[in-house]
Amino acid sequence: MEATGRRFPSCSTGTVAAGAEESLSMKSIRVDCYAGYRGDQRPLRFTLGAQMYQVMETEDQWYSPGAVHFRVQAGDGNTYILRHDENEDAWTLEGFRKGT
Repeated sequence: MEATGRRFPSCSTGTVAAGAEESLSMKSIRVDCYAGYRGDQRPLRFTLGAQMYQVMETEDQWYSPGAVHFRVQAGDGNTYILRHDENEDAWTLEGFRKGT
C-alpha cells in the first residue's frame, strides 16, 4: 500500500483467539503495519472478516517471549488487543472491549 510516498507493507494474516468475542471467533484477521527501522513496528489498520478497522490510537504495547501485544482503539470506538507472534510472523486478536 502506498501512503504519502511511504510504503506500508501488510503484516501477516492470522486468526481470532478463542473467547475474544463470540461474533468474531471464526473470522480471520489481517493486519497492515507501519514498517520502521524494526520492520513491522505497529498496526495501522486491521481487517476482521470483510470489515476493515482503522487504528486511531495505540493505547498500550507490551512484550512477552516471542510476541508483541498492542491495545488499540479502532475507528468504531471499540478496543482490541492484537498479538504479533514474531517467530511465526502471525497475528491474532486476543481481546475485545466494546466502547462506551
